[in-house]
Amino acid sequence: MKTTIIQFDITWASPSENIRKAEQLLAENSGSDLYVLPEMWATGFATEPDGIAEDEETSLALAWMRDASERYNCAVCGSLAIRTSEGSYVNRMYFVDGRSRKVSYYDKHHLFSYGHEDRHYSAGNSHTIVEYCGLRLLLLVCYDLRFPVWSRYGNGGVYDAIILVANWPVARQRAWQILTRARAIENQCYMICVNRVGCDSYCRYAGGSAIIEPLGKTICRCKSDTVYVATADIDIDYLQSRRSRFRVLDDRD
Repeated sequence: MKTTIIQFDITWASPSENIRKAEQLLAENSGSDLYVLPEMWATGFATEPDGIAEDEETSLALAWMRDASERYNCAVCGSLAIRTSEGSYVNRMYFVDGRSRKVSYYDKHHLFSYGHEDRHYSAGNSHTIVEYCGLRLLLLVCYDLRFPVWSRYGNGGVYDAIILVANWPVARQRAWQILTRARAIENQCYMICVNRVGCDSYCRYAGGSAIIEPLGKTICRCKSDTVYVATADIDIDYLQSRRSRFRVLDDRD
């Protein structure tokens, strides 16, 4: 599965401008099976979503994900600040498959209480594993990275790769580098992790987006502190060979 990670500077509370940026970066790097955007890629990390989050039924960003995935015959993944039809706010990660025209989603489970995300958003309570291109993909959002039990292989389900989207600040960049590799190693899976760059009113973001293979080796990465796109192949045969040769998952708790 040819996978492209898109790391960019999100313009605050401007879905139309961020759609323009995402469209340009995707168009310049066409030909992949999957494109992954950061957390809340259309607005920035809006912990106070009133007036910023889009209604799901009329979301410009979600409509673009549907359209782009069909035009480029691919899947597009990333999270959005969404107001549901019931009136609640969720940090919803969408996986939009343009080939089957199927839309799957995962609502962020671990809300970032340190930044008061939990005051306005409702937490999701279930895992989402998407099947695409012969792979099983676990969807996670940002702060979920710090909670290995939630993402444990065989706990929420069986999968081949984790897709993690984030707005992870530069002050905690070392944790990002360590934990993304730890999740890949402990679960013997690929880790597809996409962070943003740039600044908002609260933080600076350095990126560090990468695709990591099951032994913890980085197979592609985005340069720090800059808009960047990187592409790598997710090799299911290699993954299965590593799991069959060194069967640590058989001994998991």
